[in-house]
Amino acid sequence: MRTAMNSYQGALAYPGQRGIKSELRRLMPRYLWQLLHDARGNTRLLRYRAFGRPISFSETAKARARRLREGFFEKYCSGRGLDIGYGGDLLCANAIAWDVEHGDGQRLDRIANDTMDFVYSSHTLEHVHDASEALRNWYRVVKPGGHLILFVPDRDLYEKRTQLPSRFNPDHKRFFLLDREEPPDTVALLPMIAHTIPHAEIVAARRCAEGRTISDPDLHSDGEYSLEVIVRKPPA
Repeated sequence: MRTAMNSYQGALAYPGQRGIKSELRRLMPRYLWQLLHDARGNTRLLRYRAFGRPISFSETAKARARRLREGFFEKYCSGRGLDIGYGGDLLCANAIAWDVEHGDGQRLDRIANDTMDFVYSSHTLEHVHDASEALRNWYRVVKPGGHLILFVPDRDLYEKRTQLPSRFNPDHKRFFLLDREEPPDTVALLPMIAHTIPHAEIVAARRCAEGRTISDPDLHSDGEYSLEVIVRKPPA
């Protein structure tokens, strides 16, 4: 799946590490950076396939307390689910972990139509090459009556800039706002969903900033800095 999503952030990096990485990328010749990036990714992939992925604390874990208070899991995560791009930070015990070592998360070729009660993806849609294809396939595998749950970085809470590249994750291919598009780099998430999967029902959409205290554009934000959208597939 990393061929489509080259940089799921399994563990939350320290702000300084992200800044150093971005600066090295800027200074290095492009071809050399890409060689190092690919070599690191291939090494990691082999390790995950051989030994499994370590547990991490990332965006999903940061949202857990809020979601427990809100009854999120009872409302949207009953039955069997799929956590796409989980990065070692699994949504819940009844979700199947899916990441680069399991296959292409943009296509989900090995997952049959209408087989999952819920599909969840955290901080993945900004990495895929074709976000519309990913949405169609993620929705495709949801059972009628089930839910697709999208969790993506909010541009103004996380990126704190209006144009690519991302200051904190150079693999981001697009920025997201909830309902406002600003070409060429910022996509309006709700209109994108409506256009790509027009029969879907949007049952919840919100901007999540619980615990966020850092607004300085040069510093990595803390707490939550995401958009959370829950889509229901109408019963057959």
